[in-house]
Amino acid sequence: QVQLRESGPGLVKPSQTFSLTCVVSGDSITSYYAWSWIRQSPGKGLEWMGVIAYDGSTKYNPSLKSRTSISRDTSKNQITLKLSSVDPEDAAVYYCARGPLRVTVDNWSPVRYDRWGQGIQVTVSS
Repeated sequence: QVQLRESGPGLVKPSQTFSLTCVVSGDSITSYYAWSWIRQSPGKGLEWMGVIAYDGSTKYNPSLKSRTSISRDTSKNQITLKLSSVDPEDAAVYYCARGPLRVTVDNWSPVRYDRWGQGIQVTVSS
Protein backbone atom coordinates (compact mmCIF):
# COMPACT_ATOMS: atom_id res chain seq x y z
CA GLN A 1 0.00 0.00 0.00
CA VAL A 2 1.52 3.25 -1.16
CA GLN A 3 1.33 6.06 1.34
CA LEU A 4 2.60 9.62 1.26
CA ARG A 5 2.91 11.73 4.38
CA GLU A 6 3.77 15.40 4.45
CA SER A 7 5.39 17.13 7.38
CA GLY A 8 6.79 20.54 8.14
CA PRO A 9 6.05 23.82 9.87
CA GLY A 10 2.47 24.88 10.17
CA LEU A 11 3.29 28.55 10.65
CA VAL A 12 5.81 30.59 8.72
CA LYS A 13 6.60 34.30 8.88
CA PRO A 14 6.52 36.47 5.77
CA SER A 15 9.77 36.65 3.79
CA GLN A 16 11.00 33.40 5.34
CA THR A 17 11.81 30.12 3.64
CA PHE A 18 10.13 26.92 4.63
CA SER A 19 10.62 23.27 3.76
CA LEU A 20 8.10 20.47 3.62
CA THR A 21 8.98 16.81 3.52
CA CYS A 22 7.00 13.99 1.96
CA VAL A 23 7.91 10.53 3.15
CA VAL A 24 6.85 7.77 0.79
CA SER A 25 6.15 4.23 1.90
CA GLY A 26 5.11 1.24 -0.15
CA ASP A 27 6.95 2.46 -3.23
CA SER A 28 10.34 3.82 -4.12
CA ILE A 29 10.75 7.38 -5.28
CA THR A 30 13.11 5.96 -7.89
CA SER A 31 10.32 3.91 -9.42
CA TYR A 32 8.94 4.96 -12.81
CA TYR A 33 6.77 7.79 -11.54
CA ALA A 34 6.94 11.50 -10.90
CA TRP A 35 6.38 13.05 -7.51
CA SER A 36 4.73 16.43 -7.40
CA TRP A 37 3.93 19.16 -4.97
CA ILE A 38 0.48 20.69 -5.35
CA ARG A 39 -1.17 23.27 -3.16
CA GLN A 40 -4.60 24.72 -2.57
CA SER A 41 -5.09 28.18 -1.16
CA PRO A 42 -8.31 29.21 0.58
CA GLY A 43 -11.01 29.83 -1.98
CA LYS A 44 -8.77 28.82 -4.87
CA GLY A 45 -8.26 25.76 -6.96
CA LEU A 46 -5.34 23.41 -6.91
CA GLU A 47 -2.03 24.81 -8.07
CA TRP A 48 0.70 22.60 -9.46
CA MET A 49 4.06 23.70 -8.08
CA GLY A 50 6.58 21.29 -9.50
CA VAL A 51 7.74 17.73 -9.84
CA ILE A 52 10.72 15.51 -9.33
CA ALA A 53 10.89 12.40 -11.46
CA TYR A 54 12.29 8.95 -10.76
CA ASP A 55 15.66 10.02 -12.14
CA GLY A 56 15.88 13.16 -10.03
CA SER A 57 15.02 15.57 -12.84
CA THR A 58 12.78 18.47 -11.89
CA LYS A 59 10.26 20.79 -13.48
CA TYR A 60 8.60 23.80 -11.95
CA ASN A 61 5.61 26.02 -12.41
CA PRO A 62 7.11 29.11 -14.09
CA SER A 63 5.14 31.38 -11.79
CA LEU A 64 6.90 29.87 -8.78
CA LYS A 65 10.17 28.71 -10.26
CA SER A 66 12.33 31.46 -8.82
CA ARG A 67 11.18 30.62 -5.29
CA THR A 68 10.74 26.85 -5.46
CA SER A 69 13.12 23.96 -5.10
CA ILE A 70 12.27 20.28 -5.06
CA SER A 71 14.83 17.71 -4.02
CA ARG A 72 14.95 14.15 -2.79
CA ASP A 73 16.77 11.84 -0.43
CA THR A 74 16.69 8.36 -1.86
CA SER A 75 18.15 6.85 1.31
CA LYS A 76 15.11 8.09 3.23
CA ASN A 77 12.67 7.69 0.34
CA GLN A 78 11.45 11.24 0.72
CA ILE A 79 11.05 14.36 -1.34
CA THR A 80 11.37 17.91 -0.10
CA LEU A 81 9.80 21.17 -1.16
CA LYS A 82 11.49 24.43 -0.33
CA LEU A 83 9.67 27.72 -0.89
CA SER A 84 11.42 31.00 -0.28
CA SER A 85 10.34 34.61 0.24
CA VAL A 86 6.88 33.57 1.30
CA ASP A 87 4.00 35.95 1.70
CA PRO A 88 0.42 35.51 2.91
CA GLU A 89 -0.65 34.34 -0.55
CA ASP A 90 1.47 31.24 -0.03
CA ALA A 91 -0.80 30.12 2.79
CA ALA A 92 -2.31 26.88 1.60
CA VAL A 93 -2.70 23.19 2.11
CA TYR A 94 0.30 21.55 0.51
CA TYR A 95 0.10 18.06 -0.95
CA CYS A 96 2.60 15.67 -2.37
CA ALA A 97 1.30 13.25 -4.95
CA ARG A 98 2.45 10.44 -7.23
CA GLY A 99 1.74 10.82 -10.89
CA PRO A 100 2.85 9.99 -14.39
CA LEU A 101 6.06 11.07 -16.02
CA ARG A 102 6.19 14.04 -18.35
CA VAL A 103 3.64 15.97 -16.32
CA THR A 104 4.02 19.72 -16.52
CA VAL A 105 2.09 22.78 -15.43
CA ASP A 106 0.42 22.77 -18.86
CA ASN A 107 -0.83 19.19 -18.89
CA TRP A 108 -1.35 18.33 -15.28
CA SER A 109 -4.66 17.36 -13.79
CA PRO A 110 -5.44 16.01 -10.33
CA VAL A 111 -7.02 12.92 -11.87
CA ARG A 112 -3.64 11.96 -13.31
CA TYR A 113 -2.33 11.40 -9.78
CA ASP A 114 -3.10 8.10 -8.14
CA ARG A 115 -1.67 8.64 -4.69
CA TRP A 116 -1.90 11.72 -2.48
CA GLY A 117 -0.70 12.64 0.93
CA GLN A 118 -3.18 13.92 3.46
CA GLY A 119 -1.92 17.46 3.01
CA ILE A 120 -0.38 19.89 5.44
CA GLN A 121 -1.70 23.33 6.25
CA VAL A 122 0.85 26.12 6.09
CA THR A 123 -0.10 29.54 7.46
CA VAL A 124 1.93 32.65 6.68
CA SER A 125 1.70 35.26 9.39
CA SER A 126 3.91 37.49 11.44
